[in-house]
Amino acid sequence: MRASLLVLATLYSVFLFAQSTTLTGTVRNNATGEGVPAVSVSVKGGTAGTFTDGSGRFEITVPLPVVLVFTSVGYETQEHPVNAASDNIIINFVSTSSLGQEVVVSATRTPQRILESPVTVERVNATAIRNAPAASFYDVISNIKGVDIVASSLTFKTPTTRGFSQSGNLRLNQLVDGMDNQAPGLNFSVGGVIGLSELDVESVELLPGASSALYGPGGMNGTLLINSKNPFRYQGLSVQIKQGMMHADGKYRSPSLYTNWNVRWAQKIGEKFAFKITSELINAKDWLAADYRNYKRLGTTGDIIGGTRETDPNYDGVNVYGDETTADIRPVLQGIAAQAPFLGGYVSTLLGQPINVSRTGYNEKEIISPNTINYKITGALHYKLKPNLEAIFAAYWGTGNTVYTGSDRYSLKDLKIGQYKLELNGGNWFARAYTTQENAGQSFNATATTRLVNEAWKPTITFDANGNPTPQATDWLVQYSQAYLAAKLNGSQDLAAHQAARAVADQGRPEASSEEFRQLFDRIRKVPISQGGGLFLDKSDLYNIEGQYNFSQYTSSFADIIVGGNFKKYVLNSEGTLFADSTGPIGINEVGAYVQASRTLFNERVRFTFSGRYDKNQNFKGRFTPRATALIKLADNNNLRLSYQTAYRFPSTQQQWINLVVGGGVVLIGGNKSFGDYYHFNTNPIYRLDSLQGGKLVQAEFGNSKPESVQSYEVGYKSLIANKLLIDAYVYRGQYTDFIIRDLVVQFKNGPSDPANRTVYSIPGNNPTKVKTYGFGLSLDYSLPKGFVVSGNFSSDVLQDISEQLSAFNAPKYRGNIAFGNSGLGAKKQLGFNVVYKWQDDFYFVGDFANGHIEDINTLDAQVSYRLPKIKSVFKIGANNLLNQYYRTAAGNPSIGGLYYVSYGYNIF
Repeated sequence: MRASLLVLATLYSVFLFAQSTTLTGTVRNNATGEGVPAVSVSVKGGTAGTFTDGSGRFEITVPLPVVLVFTSVGYETQEHPVNAASDNIIINFVSTSSLGQEVVVSATRTPQRILESPVTVERVNATAIRNAPAASFYDVISNIKGVDIVASSLTFKTPTTRGFSQSGNLRLNQLVDGMDNQAPGLNFSVGGVIGLSELDVESVELLPGASSALYGPGGMNGTLLINSKNPFRYQGLSVQIKQGMMHADGKYRSPSLYTNWNVRWAQKIGEKFAFKITSELINAKDWLAADYRNYKRLGTTGDIIGGTRETDPNYDGVNVYGDETTADIRPVLQGIAAQAPFLGGYVSTLLGQPINVSRTGYNEKEIISPNTINYKITGALHYKLKPNLEAIFAAYWGTGNTVYTGSDRYSLKDLKIGQYKLELNGGNWFARAYTTQENAGQSFNATATTRLVNEAWKPTITFDANGNPTPQATDWLVQYSQAYLAAKLNGSQDLAAHQAARAVADQGRPEASSEEFRQLFDRIRKVPISQGGGLFLDKSDLYNIEGQYNFSQYTSSFADIIVGGNFKKYVLNSEGTLFADSTGPIGINEVGAYVQASRTLFNERVRFTFSGRYDKNQNFKGRFTPRATALIKLADNNNLRLSYQTAYRFPSTQQQWINLVVGGGVVLIGGNKSFGDYYHFNTNPIYRLDSLQGGKLVQAEFGNSKPESVQSYEVGYKSLIANKLLIDAYVYRGQYTDFIIRDLVVQFKNGPSDPANRTVYSIPGNNPTKVKTYGFGLSLDYSLPKGFVVSGNFSSDVLQDISEQLSAFNAPKYRGNIAFGNSGLGAKKQLGFNVVYKWQDDFYFVGDFANGHIEDINTLDAQVSYRLPKIKSVFKIGANNLLNQYYRTAAGNPSIGGLYYVSYGYNIF
């Protein structure tokens, strides 16, 4: 019997195979005749399907007769019945407006039209990236309404929304193909350093504001999801070569080349297996940080003041390094008077106010290599275990040199980061495991290294084994003081005496261009920070396991329900150069879970969604973050959205365990209570540094830092009018509790009676005042006749009832963009162009490296392209900051000028 059944089953399978036919065809743009790539080709009522390749061709094996369904954003859906084998099927796709029709998954972790999203969400697709006047896809993000970008260098850019911008923003989650893109030790997202090349970006989705309910800790001010192209859908070989020029006017550097080369190869082998390999190389001379304004430093805070090296003996240039070392020469003058009593009377006339003088520094241009290079490579293997079950193994690796602004300026040299992922995707569920492996390479603290170079050449002042000053005749401060006193005795004015003293103390100081300086600098930057150098040896890792299941097929009569969760482990390993891990790596565990339920009521006019997530970090109490939204359908393509969202973040790995000496000799430490024992805060108390100026010391507490949280209320409206005008608007209000800040405290070695022997610490804390914000955003997209499109957006973020200096809000009150373009001009629609004007209000920036006023920004980006369909090629000429109006995005960051480029793209889709 069993044998008979087996024979019947085999014969039936052979019969089905015999009846199946392999169909081939092409999908063309009805207006241009070009093949349309990445079109979904599916069987109506069935599960079989495929996608067109870069030329619009497809191949599918199906039993006949069949009805094929062709769908793609921006085109009308078409059905094509096939009753008999055909040599080639030709589908003429008719373009239609894609406004509001794009599908997003970020808002609810389930697919839906962007028009029907219950929260504000922005999406940039591959077509928009291809047509944008931008040198890289990361620059396109800055055109989204409400987005601010902090650019530490050419390849290190940090986006944020709704205020609180910083380099390496800790309040915005950034996910690449579902993986947290934040470096586990360095604490910044590295989407511009590793991850996806421009040719492999399928879409970018942005959730502005609170988003922890579905995406976990860190989503205080947004979540950015960058998604790659599936090789089953996007196939073939693609190449893009951009060559350009920077520093065209020679103001900061001599004119130099910009290179950006991309390649992507994806191929489907049979119906079950597909792979892709992508690579990108960027090489250029970076923008220069050249802010030489004088900075009055108090620990890690301060402000711009008047004066130059010629007019202020205690000059501390923002982007001048080594001059952070400062000392009062009065004790040395007193020592001179003690050895020469006949000078005592005159010296006493000089001992009123402190006479602080700083070491002579070096400009950033002299110490940091201008050569920025970034090379990244990714690969992925996709295998369909079943029609609706796909296994993915993917690897993302990148290396290069760039510059980062944190508490100091850091040269990230030979930085290497890899991410490796294994994922199973079952359509209504997924399981994913990935790891991030970080290696800082030869990265060093440029500020600290330069200070140490000065000390290695000539110590400011000598200390004994117990840390007490023991001035020597060869000390820089002693020589300075002696020369200053001699000049004053000879009748020189005070400023002239200081200039003469510096000339004496700096005699023989190595020039930055000299071989002596370079050998000294290279020796110190290669010595680990824990051993008195500038190198940090960070090799921290992250491990994450997560999954999600959509139960809607079982629960749809009541509600659509999804559940998910993850386990995350950080392993901090800097060998004592960044963290307090000199005795071994430090582990930090986090676990989280979420649930979401959605239901449509009132004759499908209102859809309610409720979400909640619980997370626990081993060093902090668990946190629950709920979210409630309502989408109200006022009319077709006309929706009102209401939302209450919450978010939180645990202190970062650095805010828990950092142990690093930064600018001005300040010790930056984490909030873990073990630091209190290590630095003897319990037996030798600490005091608020700012209380020294008030004359009454205020004792400070340590070890009480807590996670911060935010509650956000938002009303939004989205409407598509006549399939031509898309309107999106929102207003929001947020309130932050336990806002994480850093406090400066001081500890006296011999008690407050000896204020000279002290150490300043920067410790994590929480702002006791609730931090409140509010704002709005409005965008309009209008499709004009003959393919012209005009769009614009305007947004505002405001900090309420608290000083910006206390919360580092770092956001302009107003910003806006206007764009005008067409991707298909002329009889054959081969010519395209796009122009974007961006404006940003001025504001005051507060950072650990420097505080200062940021001027308003006005930039014009533009590009013109020409397509040659027969050879699958696109030529483009474009410019970022076409008018070369230099601007800075943060205090101490580089001045960004015009970048002009030409590009050639092959098989770009």
